Amino acid sequence: MATFFRRLAKAAPIAIGCQTKSAPRLRFGALAAISGGISAYYFYSSPNLGYLDELNEKDAPLAALNPDKWIEFKLQEKAQASHNTQLFRFSFDPDLKLGLHVASCLITRAPNGQNAEGKTKYVIRPYTPISDPDARGYFDLLIKVYPEGKMSQHFASLKPGDVVEVKGPIEKFRYSPNMKKHIGMIAGGSGITPMLQVIDAILKNPDDNTQVSLIYANLTPDDILLKKKLDTLSASNPNLKVFYTVDNPTKDWLGGQGFISKQMVVKGLPGPSDDTLVLVCGPPGMMNHVSGDKKDRAQGELRGILKELGYTEDMVYKF
Repeated sequence: MATFFRRLAKAAPIAIGCQTKSAPRLRFGALAAISGGISAYYFYSSPNLGYLDELNEKDAPLAALNPDKWIEFKLQEKAQASHNTQLFRFSFDPDLKLGLHVASCLITRAPNGQNAEGKTKYVIRPYTPISDPDARGYFDLLIKVYPEGKMSQHFASLKPGDVVEVKGPIEKFRYSPNMKKHIGMIAGGSGITPMLQVIDAILKNPDDNTQVSLIYANLTPDDILLKKKLDTLSASNPNLKVFYTVDNPTKDWLGGQGFISKQMVVKGLPGPSDDTLVLVCGPPGMMNHVSGDKKDRAQGELRGILKELGYTEDMVYKF
């Protein structure tokens, strides 16, 4: 396990979480989602089938997450992924799934002193897991550690066996197979994490024929998150195309150079169409340049180069 985890870390030079960036376990009411759709039809069509559906619902794996209560998850292992990023694996009951939809994030919190009344204050930050949502018993977070980042410094201080309080999931964008013929992605730094959730969901489903094109921007080649994994996925899946661009290239760099440009988007992403969706996630400067930033929790007005190239608000989603 330790060897595998270190190999995974080496495959992930980095930045994280979309700018958007044994412990107690609770069973929560996400089973309604599991038994929705066609089973709901049977429930209302036949009492016997409804009863069978109820039994199947009880047999289905429950979720480790609770959207309404903070749950402690134990750190199983951590590894250095790059000069400023670490990979963390947290464990829970192996009979459970995490309860994460694609694409969703988690909310984490850590104590941060006390207020005037002597009550504990918390620093709270969202993070997007990079592990398979269907994995049982664990989830992985890839976190860039900032010198002044209270939460990232807290994560960096953790040792195996320590716990972190987590709440969620917080659904950002509900993906469904073949919802669009072609999905374009523009990611900057840590903004790759929700993109990876969607990419993994598409590629592991043999019935999903969605084409994916990713433009991924970073400061330097060493800052590119999960490059080896992305290269392996694109080399083995014709429906995935990846283009990298960096602000400060090395002498042997063969990818793009500089900020994301109109030319890169025209060449690397699907054009405006009712069957096209472009997902965007990254730091504020990139978001403003490409699509306009979000407004609070709303999508905000579409601006930037995507609007100039003819994309409309219903063709773009900002994480």
